[in-house]
Amino acid sequence: MEKRGQTAPISVAPMMDRTDRYYRVMMREITRRTLLYTEMIPVTALLNGDQEHLIGFEDIERPMSLQLGGSDPAGLAACAKLAELRGYDEVNINVGCPSDRVQSGRFGACLMREPELVAASVSAMRDAVDIPVTVKHRIGVDDLDRYEDMAHFVEVVAAAGADRFTVHARKAWLKGLSPKQNRTVPPIRYDDVYRLKDEFPHLDIEINGHIKTLDEIRTHLERVDAVMIGRAAWDRPFLFSTVDQELFGDDTPVPTRDEVVAAMSERMKRGVAAGIPQSHFLRPLLNLFNGVPGARRWKQTISQRGYGRSATPHVLDEALAAIQEVWDRSAHRLDDHAAFRSR
Repeated sequence: MEKRGQTAPISVAPMMDRTDRYYRVMMREITRRTLLYTEMIPVTALLNGDQEHLIGFEDIERPMSLQLGGSDPAGLAACAKLAELRGYDEVNINVGCPSDRVQSGRFGACLMREPELVAASVSAMRDAVDIPVTVKHRIGVDDLDRYEDMAHFVEVVAAAGADRFTVHARKAWLKGLSPKQNRTVPPIRYDDVYRLKDEFPHLDIEINGHIKTLDEIRTHLERVDAVMIGRAAWDRPFLFSTVDQELFGDDTPVPTRDEVVAAMSERMKRGVAAGIPQSHFLRPLLNLFNGVPGARRWKQTISQRGYGRSATPHVLDEALAAIQEVWDRSAHRLDDHAAFRSR
């Protein structure tokens, strides 16, 4: 089948309780080209729940992918159609989450045992929409963890027309490890992902798992088509400040942290006036200064002045002033690109 769409060289992984619309609009002040994902949305929740709350987004957040959790081809196809009508750029099936709740719904990593069902889901979704249909999966699951097992899964699902395979380069243990442990305990196997690309050169292969720096991203891009960043994108979102220029070849100015804060401050004021809690906007900003002097003062100020009865609408200005004090002691300016990018 013909592939649809073009793979971006970098994306931010779908993360539960992380990649909501407030995080995504912040990331768009840092990078305009990186592919962003929703949190994983269960098919049953989307078909029966508040669709605007679950998958509503602003056009500025694009390019965007909707990640779905489910194993019913008809339901996944219906949700894919909703994604296309809403303006999403692609739709993705979760075949990697190892949580008990996900397993009980017969989706996530347990589906690696059922490549034919995943293939049927991909086929139904492709018949329903014109946007790309992609799959995020693991190296393996439990004792089904040989390279040959993963290659068989990919071969079967690729025949149904999947447009990209995003491979978390760890296996998943469905019993005995928590979802958090499954992100760190099973060993990383990047070579298996490289081999997959070598043996299936016609497929778009994206690598994911414990990738934390631009140098690591560049190294992986020598072997695969794209790189997905997970926890580092939450812990250090300003990591993405130069990817538009370095990976996409844009000639737009590199943003500064204070520019990101100014844009989010205006957005927060409008949101609060519309009845949205201030905390929704502050949460993704907490890690904006991670890795530079004054990051602790930034977080402390927001935590102490941004929530509850002591909340002030000027909290971001106060937090900027607190971190500027730290920088003034070392004769740096807050908008010093080189100083911030070097840390």
